[in-house]
Amino acid sequence: KKAIEEAKNPLLNPSGKCILFIDEIHRFNKLQQDALLPFVEDGTVILIGATTENPYFEVNKALISRSMVFKLSPLTADNVFTILKNSIKNPEGLGSYNINIEDSTLKKIAEVSNGDVRTVLNSLEVAVLTTPVNSEGIIDITPEIAAECVGKKKAIFDKSGDSHYDNISAFIKSMRGSDPDATVFYLARAINGGEDPVFIARRIVLAAAEDVGLANPNALVVANAAMQAVNVIGMPESRIILSEAAVYVANSKKSNATYLAINKALEDVQTKDTGEIPMHIRNAPVDGMSEFGYGVGYKYPHDYPNHQVEQQYLPDKMLGTKYYVKDETIED
Repeated sequence: KKAIEEAKNPLLNPSGKCILFIDEIHRFNKLQQDALLPFVEDGTVILIGATTENPYFEVNKALISRSMVFKLSPLTADNVFTILKNSIKNPEGLGSYNINIEDSTLKKIAEVSNGDVRTVLNSLEVAVLTTPVNSEGIIDITPEIAAECVGKKKAIFDKSGDSHYDNISAFIKSMRGSDPDATVFYLARAINGGEDPVFIARRIVLAAAEDVGLANPNALVVANAAMQAVNVIGMPESRIILSEAAVYVANSKKSNATYLAINKALEDVQTKDTGEIPMHIRNAPVDGMSEFGYGVGYKYPHDYPNHQVEQQYLPDKMLGTKYYVKDETIED
């Protein structure tokens, strides 16, 4: 509010133009974002908002519709290598030290950064400040010293943010696409990023039902057993259980016949006049109900050869409708 008041003040802002930059704009709630709209529309301010979240989810749709959205890509390993190289040459930075470090070592540091320059610069500084000077007056940063200071590759993964949805989507689609290597890769990303193992297990159960289905009904048994085991075992051992179930689903034959069947049936139930349940298959718990036709004429399948008998099950208005179409991958 103060910034907008100053923008309107001809003494403080004689040009009448003002750029209002809001970092982490997603932290503003919807009501606070709404308050910006009239000043954006009348040109009081030119709004620039920065966010690490998906703006289409986190920023008011009215603001989005009045804005241009730019996606800033992360720095590549080559970009980070250049920055690290410059840092050890800059006399106002690490260049003030007599450092010996091979380009190959700098490149390895850059590779584990995942675009996070601040982290690797801090790590490189720690390596320089904690390594004693040798007899020649040189701070020799070996690959071993660098690895000790840099640590593991930084995970670009926010289990509550956009990357969470991207990664779990890739995980599910890899299982559906019968690629066990990609499946394990995205599983590892999820585990490394701190994803809830029970959530992962539920996704595997869903894939077993939706994508494997009757082509291998045992996949659902395996996936469900894995989910129960994960609940009991916990991490880090649950990674083994999750891997087994996910790879089993990925390697299984696929059929979405039952998934398509229930979707089509639900659509009909929700949008059509589907008629009445045939009287002969209705429930007749009281003797008197048979006088009204409830249960009359029902043929008990077990009284017939092969435990099957032809009779009408669908309502009259739905006769001839096919919901379940058997896939070739489903065995008899």
